[in-house]
Amino acid sequence: MRVGITLPVEDWRRCGPVAAAAEAAGIDLVTTNENKHEPFTPLAFAGLATTRIELATSVAIAFPRSPMIVASMSWELARHTGGRFVLGLGTQVRAHNERRFSVPWVAPAARMGEYVQALRAIWRCWETGGPLDYAGEHYRFSLMNEGFSPGPNHLPLPPVTIAAVGPLMLRTAARHCDGVRLHSFATRAYLERQVAPALDKGLAEAGLPREAFEVSGGGFVATGPDAAAVQAEAERIRARVAWYASTPAYRTVLEEHGLGELGLRLSAMARRNEFQEMAALIPDEVLQLFAAIGPYDVIAERIATRFGGLVDTVVIPFPAEADPGAVRAVVREVRAIPARFEGFRT
Repeated sequence: MRVGITLPVEDWRRCGPVAAAAEAAGIDLVTTNENKHEPFTPLAFAGLATTRIELATSVAIAFPRSPMIVASMSWELARHTGGRFVLGLGTQVRAHNERRFSVPWVAPAARMGEYVQALRAIWRCWETGGPLDYAGEHYRFSLMNEGFSPGPNHLPLPPVTIAAVGPLMLRTAARHCDGVRLHSFATRAYLERQVAPALDKGLAEAGLPREAFEVSGGGFVATGPDAAAVQAEAERIRARVAWYASTPAYRTVLEEHGLGELGLRLSAMARRNEFQEMAALIPDEVLQLFAAIGPYDVIAERIATRFGGLVDTVVIPFPAEADPGAVRAVVREVRAIPARFEGFRT
């Protein structure tokens, strides 16, 4: 199993040192999220400070950006890091697209599939010098001349993964992408009964081997050097579980465990802006459905129980002050957990 951490995107000066320390600890990848801050620039600092570690957006919001813009940023990150960049994309939800980004919300799964196809058409144009000719229902690209082409990287095209929750987006990931980034609001039962079958079916339809397709995420990890640190992280996750559980779009995860009524109660509280009180509705037994929880000496075992056989990559939120030796030990143990992913296609 591969291990990732999230970069401190709010402080670019820390991204290089944090990535270098992660590389020294044997961590496989560093990721960036697009919430309050943009996700591409911090990876540039991380890439220039390292030589081995993978660099991934997890995720960048796709539809507000033209595929041409994302293709360019990805090409430059791949060029300057020797091909270590992995592009992770997500759709966000309708309200944010229409009201925060002012872009239309149209057939998101089909549009995302075209988005990935368009990216690869643009990259192939740059790599080979051939014509740019992509025509889909949602995206069309037919103009590229020497003055605007960055030219070849002499590297494999950047792998593309997408965030997916529902069956249509899971199928899109399996048919068109190099991997899927699962939402943290997921349980093992949900992964087994809904996610894995959808991915297996999509990969079979596309004739793609599971060993070349990365499955990452699918739950939370709470760990630390002692019980107090673990409990603090678990409480943070409890609040996030409550918030996600209040969202109707994620209700199917709760229904796998007969917890639909809990989701309805949390939704009503959210409508009343009772966000501070929502976490109290998540008992420990529900929290443990969503997270691997434990101190450093047992967290690998908990991760194996929670994610093993279903997920290839987990992100572990090691605290900034974590002892490097302890981190290396945890990473070594987690990396020993068997996983199906063997590497992206080249």
